[in-house]
Amino acid sequence: QVQLVESGGGLVQAGGSLRLSCAASGISFSSYVMAWYRQAPGKQRELVAGIVSGGRAVYDDSVKGRFTISRDNAKNTVTLQMNSLKPEDTATYYCNARPPGSGWGPIPRYWGRGTQVTVSS
Repeated sequence: QVQLVESGGGLVQAGGSLRLSCAASGISFSSYVMAWYRQAPGKQRELVAGIVSGGRAVYDDSVKGRFTISRDNAKNTVTLQMNSLKPEDTATYYCNARPPGSGWGPIPRYWGRGTQVTVSS
């Protein structure tokens, strides 16, 4: 059974930092592409950052220079370090695991339950 468990969300003031973590089980972690998506109320889920097995990362333009995604293949974890947070970063953040070559579009699996990030102004 595949499980992706997020942690680290919370409430922070604008300009602050948060670190999200996702622990994965039930998949061959090192071969999967890992990503963080977010969804704000009334909006579509969007890619925040993704990282392939070799460590190459991609970021949405809105978070470049502020967020950093990393992975630890030995511990089956992926982390999103979020700095200089803005109110517009407020959303539910979801961990995603996808097979290599599946692109960044919506796919039905695998997703965590999400963790709430709220940035106050």
